[in-house]
Parts: sequence; structure tokens; C-alpha cells
Amino acid sequence: MQLQFPTPVVGTVDPAAGETARRTGIARAVENTPADWADTCRAAIEEMARRGQPFQAADLVAEGLVDEPDSTARWGGAFSAAATKGVIQHAPTDTTKSKRATVHRSLCRQWIGTAQYRTEAAA
Repeated sequence: MQLQFPTPVVGTVDPAAGETARRTGIARAVENTPADWADTCRAAIEEMARRGQPFQAADLVAEGLVDEPDSTARWGGAFSAAATKGVIQHAPTDTTKSKRATVHRSLCRQWIGTAQYRTEAAA
């Protein structure tokens, strides 16, 4: 059984504030992303989504579909936008070890094209 507190305890993380900060950070990254990289990344995500296989940001680079961004913060905005548009969703395994050597195989989100997007893209 998990102990639950009816109200936030002083000094703990406020989930609503955390979500607001996350959305603000993503919006800031999107606003400051060069348009040419954003367009190329969007197309790369859509290409991987059509394949129907789980993928992560490193796969887009490994496939030669997009170059690394000038800031890794750009990935979050690109994947968040694609998820919001219904192109991708979290893969069943959700997280996996990153394939990027620079992050020492830390956990990262894994994505897959939505069934609806794959159907629409095939039409």
C-alpha cells in the first residue's frame, strides 16, 4: 500500500507546477528552434512513424534523416509536437537505454507511430 497525503507537503514537488514548468520549457525550446531543422526533424519523425517500429531520437540521426540539433532540448519539443498531432505515441516499452554515446546509455523515451497516422499515411 502506498502512503498518500491529502494535500501537498511543504517542501515536496508540486505535480501541477512541474507539468507547467515542463510545458513552458518545451514551448521555449520550440520557439527557439531553427525552422529548417524543425521541418527536417518533423519529416524524420513522420518517416519513422510510418514504419510502425519503436524508435528514439538517436535512430533519426543514425538513419541520416536529420542532424543532431544545436541543443538537445530541441528533441523534446519536436517529439512533443508530433505526439500532440497524433503522429506518434509512447511505445509499449515506453523507455529504453539511449543509443547516443554522449548520454552514457541513460534511459530515454521510445516512440511508435500511431495506428491512425500509419493508416492515413498509407492512404
